[in-house]
Amino acid sequence: GGTILRAGKSINDGQMDDQQLKALARKIDDLIQLCGQLEQENRQLKAAAGSWQQEREQLIEKTETARTRVESMITRLKALEQES
Repeated sequence: GGTILRAGKSINDGQMDDQQLKALARKIDDLIQLCGQLEQENRQLKAAAGSWQQEREQLIEKTETARTRVESMITRLKALEQES
C-alpha cells in the first residue's frame, strides 16, 4: 500500500495509527466538553434574558403609572388655577 498525503499528514491506505486515533479521541472529548459548556451557558443566557424582559415590562408599567399620576396632577392643578 502507498502513502497518501492529506493536509500535511500521511494516511497509510486509510489506516490511522494508534497515536492518531488517540489524538482524534482527545479532540472529540474536547468538543463534547465544549458542547456541554456551551449548552450550560446558553441556558444561563436564556434565563437572564427572560429575567431582563420581565424587569423591562415592570419598568414600562411603572413608567405608565407615573405618567398617569403626573397627568392627573397637572389636570388638577390647572383646574385649581382656573377656580382662583
